[in-house]
Amino acid sequence: MRNLLPIIIAVMLLGACDRQEPTRRGSSAPAADAQPSDSPTADAAKRTEAYWVLQPGAEASVLVLQAQTGSPILSLTCPSGGNRLQVIVPGFTPIGSEERLSFGSGGEVEALVADFRGDRRLGGVSAAGAVPANLAALMGGPVSASYGSQTSGPHPSVPTAIVASFVVACRSQASAGTPRAGLPDRPVSPCFVQDGRELSAQHLRAIGTEPFWDARIEGRCVTYSHPEDQKGTRVWTRFTPTTEGGVWTGALDGRPFELRTRAARGCSDGMSDKSYPVTVELLVQGEKRNGCAEQI
Repeated sequence: MRNLLPIIIAVMLLGACDRQEPTRRGSSAPAADAQPSDSPTADAAKRTEAYWVLQPGAEASVLVLQAQTGSPILSLTCPSGGNRLQVIVPGFTPIGSEERLSFGSGGEVEALVADFRGDRRLGGVSAAGAVPANLAALMGGPVSASYGSQTSGPHPSVPTAIVASFVVACRSQASAGTPRAGLPDRPVSPCFVQDGRELSAQHLRAIGTEPFWDARIEGRCVTYSHPEDQKGTRVWTRFTPTTEGGVWTGALDGRPFELRTRAARGCSDGMSDKSYPVTVELLVQGEKRNGCAEQI
């Protein structure tokens, strides 16, 4: 038995070593969900990020937000020879009744006149207007664009150095040469554009009583106000001229909005001796109202 004791002790020591080896191997292995920063998965995540590219040129300066595939997501262009800014969003679908596209960052938003037919060359929707004085602020943070109920963004912020270069390029393009063919030689408010054409100026103020209401008409835009909404709400309408005046049709709070004018001297507001040259019929919130109007 004494002769067997050393052998038994040696066997026990070897067994202990075998039980400890898996533990040592487990402590040195990385966790199953840990990934090094240069792993294929991490690289794929980086590749999905869009990036801004500035493309200066003699005819135009273009700022493009590109997907990693190289496809444009949003582009801003300042053509040479005119105080113009064009915004193109390839992902938008043209809407025949919508002629306003807005873009900006944070609380800074600019409305441009959109081509309701879409951009035939690049696809999507394009819009144009004068180069905004606050162009740098419009790109000061995550950039978004909206067209009707369609929204693109918010997208990554434009790097500060690129913003500065693009603003300088747009200012210099505005003073270079003559306006390009096909582009208006002056900025036009979206309120005065319909079906791709400029509307004749319509500046009217209409008022009514019982109940009190007020409407300011600028082109196709009608700002309707009443005692509970003294600041007023802008209604984007479609304008139809008539032999005696015009009709503005749209929607307010999801309900039909229609304002109809007719030339008729001697219209009274019912509260003063003032005489107005235009009578007004208004349909709003399911109610028909009457009033008077004059040019402003």
